[in-house]
Amino acid sequence: MFIAQKLKKENICEYLLYMWQVEDLIRAFDLNIDAINEQIVVHYPVADQERRSLYEWYESLIEMMRLENVQTCGHLQLNKNIMQELNELHSSIIRSGKAAGYNAKFYYILPSLFQLRKQQVDQALSDIELCFNFQYGIMTLRMKKIEITPETLHIQTEVSKFMVLLAQNYRLYKSGELDLE
Repeated sequence: MFIAQKLKKENICEYLLYMWQVEDLIRAFDLNIDAINEQIVVHYPVADQERRSLYEWYESLIEMMRLENVQTCGHLQLNKNIMQELNELHSSIIRSGKAAGYNAKFYYILPSLFQLRKQQVDQALSDIELCFNFQYGIMTLRMKKIEITPETLHIQTEVSKFMVLLAQNYRLYKSGELDLE
């Protein structure tokens, strides 16, 4: 919760990837709040009131996962909403032509996205969601200590650079400093 709050303010892309990790963490604990409390919450180095807030945060996420039927896979609606917002912002930036560096980086990674799309079951993913799925997949491979080819790491580096620009433009747009009209 505390990390999520910080990331949401500072880097929306890192926030969303973090929230996907939290969803998977909750699934790893079989949506069992007692197990999450025992293994995570009680060990968190914060005051009792903050620990209670953390417990309630996990509890509410578990409830949302049940209500939205994403206990085994998929993402919470609150995370889907952010993805939609990022997709809309991306489209607006590309159409406006007002962020030349952003557009240049996007068109630079576009051939890689085309190749990645061929490997996806869901061919209808947006370019932004494809970037997130790719980054999350790389994170998962690293956690499992699975070797990643140099070519894939190069693509990951370039997609990361693009997502940094997306997060920066999101922050500017939300603060009113990015005019796309």
